[in-house]
Amino acid sequence: MAHRPHSPARCGIVPPYILEALAQHDDAVVREAAHSTLALTAGFGASRAATTPQPSPEGAAAPREHRSVYDARNAENLPGHLVRDEGTAAAQDVAVNEAYDGLGDTWTLYQDVYGRNSIDDNGLTLIGSVHFGQRYDNAYWDGRQMVFGDGDGVLFNRFTISVDVIGHELTHGVTGATANLAYQGQSGALNESVSDVFGSIVKQYTLKQTAEEADWLIGAGLLAADINGVALRSMKAPGTAYDDPQLGGKDPQPGTMSGYVHTTGDNGGVHTNSGIPNHAFYLAAVGLGGNSWDKAGHIWYATLTGGELRTSATFSEFAAVTVSTAARLYGSAEQQAVTDAWTQVGVTLP
Repeated sequence: MAHRPHSPARCGIVPPYILEALAQHDDAVVREAAHSTLALTAGFGASRAATTPQPSPEGAAAPREHRSVYDARNAENLPGHLVRDEGTAAAQDVAVNEAYDGLGDTWTLYQDVYGRNSIDDNGLTLIGSVHFGQRYDNAYWDGRQMVFGDGDGVLFNRFTISVDVIGHELTHGVTGATANLAYQGQSGALNESVSDVFGSIVKQYTLKQTAEEADWLIGAGLLAADINGVALRSMKAPGTAYDDPQLGGKDPQPGTMSGYVHTTGDNGGVHTNSGIPNHAFYLAAVGLGGNSWDKAGHIWYATLTGGELRTSATFSEFAAVTVSTAARLYGSAEQQAVTDAWTQVGVTLP
């Protein structure tokens, strides 16, 4: 399979502003883990890369799930040592099994609901490496595989613990292979938001929860018990996921354009301002009713993969495509529900 040349894309699920706060922590273990994580990921966020999908040849085999999980053994050489391949028995290592299951849950969502043949739509084997680095405080998709740290063991748990994190990072591969949204400013925030959207959908589909029943949290389970917080982000209520000085204070995500953050950090605030399109998707999913992977998910998936977006798409441009896609796929009621969602978060349609 051909691969598009790419630069490293290892900007992980934990935003840099949290890691920067942890690098000032009183606890030496936390501080050193954050410094190490920042050093490993320095300069990696300039782009999000992925394999380029190739047209399937005539008579190609039906989609077939294939997962391979490796153990990096706390080193930084990837992928590491193969410990579980597709169809083999569960391992004794919980991180191996969580990675295996999360890769499978993501593959299943994309195949069963959206007819996508793995991340690249060409049957890409899903590879995950667990136990990467020493107390590595992140998880990321590097353009070819998933990588999971163990966390510092003080404030962060292992990064295989949240299936939505796995779905989020793998979706960066889908985005890179389709709309290829530039990882800067509003297009970068959309890149992050699309990953949160489908990461949350993976969790909801796995748990068979409706949009109303879901918690809409990204990274629930990652934070240690003594942290005043429940997750890294909340799509239902951006800005409420945590409020703890150990993480740098209050969750900075805005839920509407009135709180849009202008910054040169984090590639123009990609992890912060993603709260706005995140909240729009939540409102659309609840407004449309039922399951998020159905109407709302199909509208966002068709928007991402339909070829209408510029790589530097703004919130308004992305919103406009979701509105027209809702009308095309469903009708005026669905179009109005999506329009209302963007209006509520203050995004003006062009």
